[in-house]
Amino acid sequence: MLKLTYTESGFYIERLAQSPEQLVALRVMLAMRVGHKIVVEPSSAAFLLPVNLPELSMLEVAVQKEGGEDVALCVADDEFVEVSLVGCWITVDPEEENGVFITALSDRIEFLLFKLWQATEANASVSQEASDW
Repeated sequence: MLKLTYTESGFYIERLAQSPEQLVALRVMLAMRVGHKIVVEPSSAAFLLPVNLPELSMLEVAVQKEGGEDVALCVADDEFVEVSLVGCWITVDPEEENGVFITALSDRIEFLLFKLWQATEANASVSQEASDW
């Protein structure tokens, strides 16, 4: 399962072994115990990956073979590909953009998405450090 955490400053991807149903159940139990509101609804999410990542072609092949309707790739512009996912949105306020999105895909697609996102984050942090000089 992939867990995408969206915050005001960006988002973070994690790859988890538990099922989406297990994560939702734990979140609902926690919300009930602490007396907080929780919203869980079917949804979709998207994020961008640079087109110059060498492993992107591996993801394209995996999506064609194993993706089904839960993942799609679309050229956003000359520099980015948009990855669209179908899954479940968990938040405390449906009007806000902060929350957690979860989806279950094939192991290969999850692995490739996670590694491509990590590579993008590594490049972004190196670029940020260089610009801080």
